[in-house]
Amino acid sequence: MRITVIGAGSIGGAVVRELCRRTDEVDQVQVCDTRSRALQQLHEEVDSQFLRSFQVDARDMTVLSQIVKGSDCVISCVPAELNPDLAKLCLDAGVHFCDLGGIDEHVQRQLQLADEAREKSVWIVPNCGLAPGLINILCLRALDQLDRAEAAHLRVGDVPLDPEPPFNFRISWSAERILDDYTNPAKLIENGTVVEVDSLSRDEEIHFEEAPFGTMEAFCTQGGLSTLTDTLAGRVNELDHKTIRWPGHAHQMRFLMGLGLGEDRKIGVRTHLTYRDILVRRMRERLGGNHEDAVLLRVLVRGEREGAPTTIVYEMVERYNEESHQSAVMRCTAIPTVVSALLLAREGAVTGGGADVPENVLPRERFLDEVAQRGLNIRHERHDGFREITAKRSLEEEHV
Repeated sequence: MRITVIGAGSIGGAVVRELCRRTDEVDQVQVCDTRSRALQQLHEEVDSQFLRSFQVDARDMTVLSQIVKGSDCVISCVPAELNPDLAKLCLDAGVHFCDLGGIDEHVQRQLQLADEAREKSVWIVPNCGLAPGLINILCLRALDQLDRAEAAHLRVGDVPLDPEPPFNFRISWSAERILDDYTNPAKLIENGTVVEVDSLSRDEEIHFEEAPFGTMEAFCTQGGLSTLTDTLAGRVNELDHKTIRWPGHAHQMRFLMGLGLGEDRKIGVRTHLTYRDILVRRMRERLGGNHEDAVLLRVLVRGEREGAPTTIVYEMVERYNEESHQSAVMRCTAIPTVVSALLLAREGAVTGGGADVPENVLPRERFLDEVAQRGLNIRHERHDGFREITAKRSLEEEHV
């Protein structure tokens, strides 16, 4: 099996390392990036006979078309605006494609390829990372266990293990993506109707028993649900997604956004820089860099099972890996993405073709089994009666 990864940044590198870590199925991993240093560093870290690298720009479709030819699946780990063109490239080459997704306008452009992909028996599957991705599949898997669903609440966030005021936050991936999530409206379902609310709103306290977390905060952001809101419209009465952070973070970011520092507006007539450009630069300088982190996740779905009120809960706490020096957010994004690609590439695992999100394409139970085999510990609970998303976890649990 040959898998091609486009992008060797923090997440792309983690995807490559995960693919090379277990080579029982994959006999060639190709990675493309315009930066020679990033590719060289990957070879130094991975040291695998199965790894091949190509220095090429992700916008160079002519060169990429030759590289992806013969691949069983292509994984995009580059900025989301490049994904529609890369998806079309793979479709023309007859190769399955998946990406990290998260930006709805680009996801919708990919989904418009559904008819052509179906005719060619090729799958185009955006949103295969952590959120959207893993958290959406957990939500649908919880719904599978109920006869009727009433509400679905999704909470996830990456947090530093050593928070420093005033923001109590560090950047694990992209400052631009964080600002997108914090400035664009969030879609959710209330009283059976799809509505939009402001990001950085509707703060709540959420408790995690594992030290050092305890009581955290969660608030609405754009990212996470993507197409799930439309998928569950008419099926649940309530649906929301909130990002988990250390207490106090939302207040500080609302202050910055209130000053207009997130606006994509030039700061003066003599410069091309916007307020957002300046904020991105300062966030990278002050909040970027290597740090030890954790990913906190909880999915709660309430409804009825065999006529009785029932609550399904999935919960995960993943910490920075001191042995491999790999961040939790890298691992929690890379593993679902790799499993998605392998299921698409594996003969007979996913039949047909088209363009859709992973929760609608991949076999959910099999996906979660393989995610667990690769090291993500997701706890699964079923409770009689209704529980709240902020409630403490019981001691009774079972692995997914």
